[in-house]
Amino acid sequence: MTSPVATKLRRLAERQLRNRKKTQGPEAAVKASAADNRRLLHELQVHQIELEMQNAELQTGREEIEMALEKYSDLYEFAPVGYFTISEQGEILEANLRGTVLLGIDRSRLIGRRLQSVVAASSRADFANFLEKVFTGSGKQTCETPLLKSDGDSFWADIQAVSATSRTLAKCCRVVISDVTAIKRGEEAKRRAAELAASNLNLQREIERRQGVEEVLRKSEQHQIQLLEQSRHMQEELRHLSRQLLAAQEEERKKISRELHDEIAQTLTGINVRLSLLKADVSRKAKGLQSKVASAQRLVEKSVDIVHRFAQDLRPPVLDDLGLIPALHSFAKRFLKETGIHVNLTVFPGVEKMSSAKRTAFYRVAQEALTNVARHAHASRVEVSIQKLPKAVCMTIKDDGQAFEVERLWSGRGRRHLGLLGMRERMEMVGGSFGVDSLPSQGTTITAQIPFGKGSQGEC
Repeated sequence: MTSPVATKLRRLAERQLRNRKKTQGPEAAVKASAADNRRLLHELQVHQIELEMQNAELQTGREEIEMALEKYSDLYEFAPVGYFTISEQGEILEANLRGTVLLGIDRSRLIGRRLQSVVAASSRADFANFLEKVFTGSGKQTCETPLLKSDGDSFWADIQAVSATSRTLAKCCRVVISDVTAIKRGEEAKRRAAELAASNLNLQREIERRQGVEEVLRKSEQHQIQLLEQSRHMQEELRHLSRQLLAAQEEERKKISRELHDEIAQTLTGINVRLSLLKADVSRKAKGLQSKVASAQRLVEKSVDIVHRFAQDLRPPVLDDLGLIPALHSFAKRFLKETGIHVNLTVFPGVEKMSSAKRTAFYRVAQEALTNVARHAHASRVEVSIQKLPKAVCMTIKDDGQAFEVERLWSGRGRRHLGLLGMRERMEMVGGSFGVDSLPSQGTTITAQIPFGKGSQGEC
């Protein structure tokens, strides 16, 4: 039984043979000898034509198959994804060109290699479970895992696999691998962008909160600045008043001292003289009256001494009449007599060229400092030095007594605190500076310094 294709070819061959006979003319039909020969020849000629036509169709089919194979090979080799055929043991049986490019391994070195070897070590256990699902399950399986290249770099791969049967009827699976690193990076960037947006939102809220706090602090700072300015203004007013008070006090002391010395002391001296004369005129019989006059004379002399001492404390006349150096020597002698503490005084003569206010300031600082030594230091010796510096005159008062905490005393209250404030205030009144140092086993050192005036350094 012939196939429909063979029957069709035979018909076509017979038709082509008849056409050839028509083109050969009537002479060919006359020359045929016998019907059998003609039939045999006809069969042979038909068969030859069939073979020619079959050969032509086979050639056309081969060319079509080769073209389709070439198209398939191009599609397979140059596909945008990697195609792999994997055995049940995980070995790579086939791989397209894109697959070798993705892994950076030549095809000759890739075939026969286990696909797990290019999976990142941290993901190999999950990939083994994935292949097991592919071979034991049905349908397509998908996973994402990092794969390693030959140069050590890695990329994120989307792997899709389905089980199949190879040409040798062995079980295998077809694997499609796509590089999704850019997608992963995009997702990571999107996630980071979302986190950054949330962080920015929180940061914006924090900024707004801090701006609110800063605004409150700014207003509070402005208020504090205003209060500080008011405090400074009031402090300046207090200092001005204090200086005016000290100046007025000094003038009043000077006036009272003069009055005590010039009037009261002279009056008491005159009374004492008169009592002396009266005592001389009294007769020997009036011994009782003479005794009373002598007692009154002693009281007057004592009153004169008290008045002189009182005037000396208020404002020593020697300071105005003779200068700072004699006034300090006089005070040191009286200080030694009253306290038993020796005072070693060293003064350069040019100090007398200073103005009266500055000499008075030095004297008052020395007076207050020595008074503090007598009351609190328990010292045995005090060094008072006034020397000329390149740009100022400096007075130093150093004792060998007990030390004290300077900062604590500045911030405290009491007579000693007020004494330090008074000394500093007197120095500031004449444009000078005042300092105190006190160390255990080293005693206390007071430094009062007054700069030279705007004129020459020889005058202050």
